[in-house]
Amino acid sequence: MQVSQRQFDRQNTLTISQLECIRDDRVLFEGLNFELKAGELLQIEGHNGSGKTSLLRILCGLSLPESGQIFWQQQDIEEDKAVYWENLSYIGHAPGVKGELTPIENLRMAKALGSQPTDISLESALEQVGLYGFEDVPTRTLSAGQQRRVALARLLTNDVQLWILDEPFTALDKKAIQMVESLLDQHAQRGGMAVITSHHHVNCEYARILKLA
Repeated sequence: MQVSQRQFDRQNTLTISQLECIRDDRVLFEGLNFELKAGELLQIEGHNGSGKTSLLRILCGLSLPESGQIFWQQQDIEEDKAVYWENLSYIGHAPGVKGELTPIENLRMAKALGSQPTDISLESALEQVGLYGFEDVPTRTLSAGQQRRVALARLLTNDVQLWILDEPFTALDKKAIQMVESLLDQHAQRGGMAVITSHHHVNCEYARILKLA
């Protein structure tokens, strides 16, 4: 499986400093620190309700932490979120695809909204995730696993350094899981980074694990 060959800046880092998250008067995590460097994949583990999705939303800048800071290229993301957002792609636990649109139309919209569009054709992106022949059917008619593949194909349409993925293996079969792992490894080899939550062990050469209590 081939993805865009652009090499990313090896000096870039994502640094998390003293993050604290409180939901419904309950501390999900506090004093959280880690650094992600170019070429690294970080898998977040934890039991249900430990704050995995909340952490990813904070890392995306979609939610605010109770305290703590997030730095991209040594700059607090709150100082210029636009620059930070230009460098990341987020896929949430839900596929986030439009059911009335076809897979091609979903990718066309994602590519138009992205900051760093690749030169890969939309048909090729769908073929790479195993959706050859499903380009022009309403996405709502696809299975849950196929809709997840449409969502993941968005990663191929924009060439950004940081991927933040919430349970990317949901509804995928063994072959599709291996496909996603291959995408992650190729992304890391080019200097990309990824933060992933998953109950599935991520079988990637560049992965390390951070456990939330």
